[in-house]
Amino acid sequence: MTVADTPSALNCQVPEFSAAMTGGKTFQLTDYLGKKIVIYFYPKDNTPGCTTESIAFRDLHAQLQQANTEVVGISRDSLRSHEGFKSKLALPFDLISDPDETLCALFNVMKMKNMYGKQVRGIERSTFVIDGNGKLVKEWRGVKVAGHVDEVLEFVSAQT
Repeated sequence: MTVADTPSALNCQVPEFSAAMTGGKTFQLTDYLGKKIVIYFYPKDNTPGCTTESIAFRDLHAQLQQANTEVVGISRDSLRSHEGFKSKLALPFDLISDPDETLCALFNVMKMKNMYGKQVRGIERSTFVIDGNGKLVKEWRGVKVAGHVDEVLEFVSAQT
């Protein structure tokens, strides 16, 4: 998988990928055929914005599942960090660890950002919806946390 495989347009097929996730599981895109998948990339476990966003996905998880949608979060944090974050927030979905930035590259979410007046390279908060056929049908980049998960729920609920 290379950056050349990056989904760059809506309605393109997302390349098959697998990745280590919490619970000792391995995420395989093909395991979710027939369901929508919400993949949200976030910068770091246990930070205020990422905690707020993850809690919002947790709180609307049942409604997302009613819309035939699974949720998975991705950051560069270790699986150990993810396990603690997931447990602390009682998240009902799994988190993927992407320390080598393979998935970050696939979805083109690594950006230069300003932090305390310095340029740092990090994950741009982004959310993607993949339909039941493995096609990218919606993306949000540069996400502002407030109200975002409600917008995601509204979008997936409107999909057939």
